[in-house]
Amino acid sequence: MNKAGLTLLSVIYSVIILFSFSLPARGQEMEDPAALRAAYEDYRQRMERIENSAQIGDAGFEVIEEQIFPIEMRGYGEVSMIPALDKEYCRLALFFADQTGTVVYRTDQLEANNRSRGQMRQPIRELRAVSVRELDGDGLMDIILITTCVNESGPYAGKPYKIGDVLFQNEEGFYWDYRLSDKINRFSMNKSAETIAAFVKGGRSTEFLYTAATRQELVRRGFVIAREQCYFRQFEKLGRLEVVPGTYTMADFDIFMIYLINEDGYIVWSLQPMGDYDNLYALKGITCRDIDGDGMKDILVLARYSYEGSMSELNAVNDYSVYYQRTSGFVEDTEIKKQNPCTEQDTVADLVEKARAYWGWKAES
Repeated sequence: MNKAGLTLLSVIYSVIILFSFSLPARGQEMEDPAALRAAYEDYRQRMERIENSAQIGDAGFEVIEEQIFPIEMRGYGEVSMIPALDKEYCRLALFFADQTGTVVYRTDQLEANNRSRGQMRQPIRELRAVSVRELDGDGLMDIILITTCVNESGPYAGKPYKIGDVLFQNEEGFYWDYRLSDKINRFSMNKSAETIAAFVKGGRSTEFLYTAATRQELVRRGFVIAREQCYFRQFEKLGRLEVVPGTYTMADFDIFMIYLINEDGYIVWSLQPMGDYDNLYALKGITCRDIDGDGMKDILVLARYSYEGSMSELNAVNDYSVYYQRTSGFVEDTEIKKQNPCTEQDTVADLVEKARAYWGWKAES
């Protein structure tokens, strides 16, 4: 990217920052705009005053020692990429220091720093992964980052989620393409550095899973249908539909989706039961029953998923999702699992009985 392009991206980023200050996240109250701008200016000045890596801590940033990596940087040779988290606002910044410790470049242009709109404080909890590799074919090393965030308020408060970022190197330093980061995170391609690289460098994408209109398009783009779990059901508000579960594999991760498809092959509804899990390990069953007592068939899905733990260990867990049929489609239950968590021994029949009991149904004899 040339200098004009970099300048344009910098302007766009500044607009995004100012725009994010004017829009609070759901469940949050917007801070006073004047106080926000003053706080942001103070934060930027603290970051810009850092001239040597030894000053990072004194400026109010906590260095993430285990994620410091060497990288070849145009015009400076090998430098150290030093990630640091601002202690007051939990904003992630990257400092690049040469062999003398002199900071030659710095940036905080990251998707992770724009999660809580209208707020200075961001929900970043840790930097989970860093990968340095060439991604865009220009011979310069680029950076993949994955952070863990936890919202303090709102409907998903307390639930960790991943945010992926990519910084591309050019002649002046590094730049962030917010459009690319938006797709990485909106379409759940932030599971690992390999998944992000498969999208950015390899051209693979999960976007079609959310935008496809027909069964034929899904199959053509690589969606593998679990045929043994497919069947037709008469849904009271939506008509006769085929329940079509399956997976799309990207960088060794199986992404699980369920589609409701009419007899003409058109997708009427889609479900995403795997949520923030990394991978589908096994689909244990799907059933369509009236669960909440309104006379319409609902959907319960039981599966085994895998995910990376906080110590990079691989974990596997059984989990289930319940979707209630409504006039215009399906609504996922967000409360039932708080009272009826899934155990390793539960079957689909067990969970249906628990879910119906939650709504006041008597146990079937």
